[in-house]
Amino acid sequence: MEHIDEQRLEEDLSYRFGYVSDFIGLGEDDIAAVLESAVYLAPIVPALVDAVYIKLHNYDATWRHFVPRQHGYDGDVPASLEQLTLDHPQIQFRKEHLGRYLSRLVTGPYDLKMVSYLDFVGKMHTPTAGNKQLDVPLVQMNSLMGFVADALTATIFSLDISDQKKQRMVRAFGKLLWVQNDLINRHYAAGAKYSGAEAA
Repeated sequence: MEHIDEQRLEEDLSYRFGYVSDFIGLGEDDIAAVLESAVYLAPIVPALVDAVYIKLHNYDATWRHFVPRQHGYDGDVPASLEQLTLDHPQIQFRKEHLGRYLSRLVTGPYDLKMVSYLDFVGKMHTPTAGNKQLDVPLVQMNSLMGFVADALTATIFSLDISDQKKQRMVRAFGKLLWVQNDLINRHYAAGAKYSGAEAA
């Protein structure tokens, strides 16, 4: 039985990433499959981004988070939710960020810099980073990650490649996005201490 320092899981990002990856089974073969998918997925990133933002636009609970000025954006901001259209400059700005994120997922390298980037993706949706007005509820983040995971799965299944490759890629992304989701969730539990009372 391997000993896991549970306090260190909360304090050491690299240690946490290593533990969660090992537990889930995200290994070198999975990372290779993710990187191998770049040739197929990178060209369709814009379409994936559009699909995500169309989904976000369907609900006021998600769309309202794009009304305040986004961190790093210096253009005009909408005066109200109703004025925030899919082609608004601030939405185009956010789309570019999501596009870079998806592209980076499939191009790596998966080193400490990448782990820090994946962690910041979680942090930036809370008031602890960027815009203090931006506080996206966890339920919205989990919903979004579920949608992205399904969109990637559907896209991979539609590729003209062998079933074996599809299976490798789908499983690899499934594991990777669970690790990403942990690095999102941890910022919503910031400050919480493991009580030792929880049991699996």
